[in-house]
Amino acid sequence: MRGSLLAVLCLAAPAVAGSSNSLLDVSPDGTRLLVANTDSGTVTVVDLTTRKAVAEVAAGDHPEGVSWVGNGPLALATVYGDDAVLLLDTVAGTVVHRFAVADEPYGVVTTKDGKFAYVSHDHPGTVSELDLTARTVSRTFKAGDGIRGLALSADEKTLYACEFFTATLVSLDRESGKPLDRWSGRGQDNVARQVALHPTRAKAYLPHVRSRTTHHDARGSIFPQISFCDLAKPQGDDRRRSVALDSYQGNTVVTTPWEVAVSPDGKRLYSVHAGTDDMYISRILDDDYQEIEAIGRLRPTGKHPRAVRVNPTNGEVYVYNTLDFSVAVHTHDLARTLATVPVCTPPHTREWRRGKELFQTAKQPMGSARWIACASCHPDGLTDARTWQNPEGLRKTPSLFGMAHTFPLHWSGDRDETQDFEYTVRGKLMQGVGLGGRAELVRASGPTHFAALEQTTAGLSADLDALAVYTNSFPVRLSPYTLTPEAARGKVLFLGKTQCATCHTGPYYTDSTLTKPFQRHDVGTGGGADEKIGPLYDTPTLLGVYRQPTLLHDGRAKSLRDVLTVHNAGDKHGVTSGLSPAEVDELVAFLKALPYEMPPDETPNTVKHRVKLNPVTLDLPVRSPTR
Repeated sequence: MRGSLLAVLCLAAPAVAGSSNSLLDVSPDGTRLLVANTDSGTVTVVDLTTRKAVAEVAAGDHPEGVSWVGNGPLALATVYGDDAVLLLDTVAGTVVHRFAVADEPYGVVTTKDGKFAYVSHDHPGTVSELDLTARTVSRTFKAGDGIRGLALSADEKTLYACEFFTATLVSLDRESGKPLDRWSGRGQDNVARQVALHPTRAKAYLPHVRSRTTHHDARGSIFPQISFCDLAKPQGDDRRRSVALDSYQGNTVVTTPWEVAVSPDGKRLYSVHAGTDDMYISRILDDDYQEIEAIGRLRPTGKHPRAVRVNPTNGEVYVYNTLDFSVAVHTHDLARTLATVPVCTPPHTREWRRGKELFQTAKQPMGSARWIACASCHPDGLTDARTWQNPEGLRKTPSLFGMAHTFPLHWSGDRDETQDFEYTVRGKLMQGVGLGGRAELVRASGPTHFAALEQTTAGLSADLDALAVYTNSFPVRLSPYTLTPEAARGKVLFLGKTQCATCHTGPYYTDSTLTKPFQRHDVGTGGGADEKIGPLYDTPTLLGVYRQPTLLHDGRAKSLRDVLTVHNAGDKHGVTSGLSPAEVDELVAFLKALPYEMPPDETPNTVKHRVKLNPVTLDLPVRSPTR
């Protein structure tokens, strides 16, 4: 029965509305819109004729991509935190099938006939092929490192994928899964979530940022970009160029370009900027040089726009303003807003939502220059995989997952409250007016004077506490690497002769504590002319260490093996010099498996300003349509 239904749907669908990954997708006939509500854990179906939500389906832990199967009513949704892709019946509002896939599925695209889908995977850097007729994962192939963006060429022979941390574009032969080509960006290119293709020209568009890690300044560190890749030119030619969106129209600065969309006729490019709540509409130029020119001025949007799509039948433009929890319907020239469609119930608590608004914005009170938001370096609580030249020295950006249980903060343990980031907001990096009102901050007399430890910043303002609630509410996720027999032998080494558990102890594998004096250690990595504070450092958690592209406070170690063998002079970072190659493999296997079980959600070191997030699961009933 299911196979017959899918066959009928495939015959009825001559084309798809879009070939790139997105939180939105328009049906090929232009009548329905899919919306992935990441924080609410649901997928909403919008009737574009009535401009109302007609179904909201519980999906799970962070749906990140949606795509119609043919012309529907079947659709797909990637669920990032559950390692699953869901096949949805959008009329019945139910989950028809669940594909168990590799870790961190992000983007999804489907073939025109609705028989196959392709899914990008963030951490493993792979692409999975789903056979939608057989309902199986038919293949998984390596694409790069940290793959998020995904697109399928018009002839459906080539897949294009982009790396999250490098904004590198790669092409893959769809039939064999083998890599064909690479379009590398500059070494500063970073945080690329999407790739979109021109409908008729051999051109790809990648929104991303440029991280200038040598500068600790609001006006010189992070820049918004769109890169253009010529897909037909051979290697060696000038095949990739970028437009700096902060100088696109004079002094107008935008932040966090999240998605782009090309109009069906290939004449216009729409870009949404999540950090400044605005968007550009641009004319696409067939010149292989300037590439685009703005049509009119920058347009304001709602709060935190993360997706944009164009209707293939009437040219309407849909923008998902994720912190308004609604989709705005615009005319093709953005001259009028035709409707605003609520798509989900606001998740969690009002305080958590306000904290996320502050974390994501580059506008006042968080910043005066509009270039930098907290999320610029900590995208959705993750790391940007960069090591920055900070005033205290070289510092690798940490992940925020599990942070509520691992205080104090920073590599040098110089902050004991999340609210202490008022110092960062008011400082040189962000240059905002701050959240603490008229409260005076203790002035540091030098890099070794930890002024924030002398002041209680919690309670200075509701906004400052809300920011703390949001940033303290990222729970850890289980590792995709299990506790194999090899990893179990590594655990014995970890707890025994290597003495690693002396510092990396307890359920969060750290001896960090809010009891003063703080535990800090000299592990032999604090030398060098760039270091202004060392050599004592706070012990980082090892939960999720498998996902760190570089390690140690300055990112000098490129792998866990490097930490144990190359950067451990004098066995200060665990007694590893006497380990055999096989034992090093076992210890690495154990570290990659952390966490293989969930740690407690409350410890003696857990801070109070947070929300216990309970991810939406498929055990929840289907919600009524949002009106």
